[in-house]
Amino acid sequence: NSLIVSTTDMADQKPPKSDSPFATRIDPTKDTLSREQIYFIRQAELEQWKRKTSKLRTRNVVTGLGIGALVLGICILVRLLYIRAR
Repeated sequence: NSLIVSTTDMADQKPPKSDSPFATRIDPTKDTLSREQIYFIRQAELEQWKRKTSKLRTRNVVTGLGIGALVLGICILVRLLYIRAR
């Protein structure tokens, strides 16, 4: 069946070349870029990192609170069982 493509075939394929300069991925190590272009790329990457880290920070806080609540619940349960056993 020609509709089914394995993941290894998909991984080997390269994205098609685009006529639009905005859709072309830039490799700073291979392309010759001006200082302004390198500065712009670094600023864009920095903004992306800021957005990602704020999301991760929020997710980490929620996970920490969840684990803390679970541990507190287990401690309370053990304490209640210990008091009843006496």
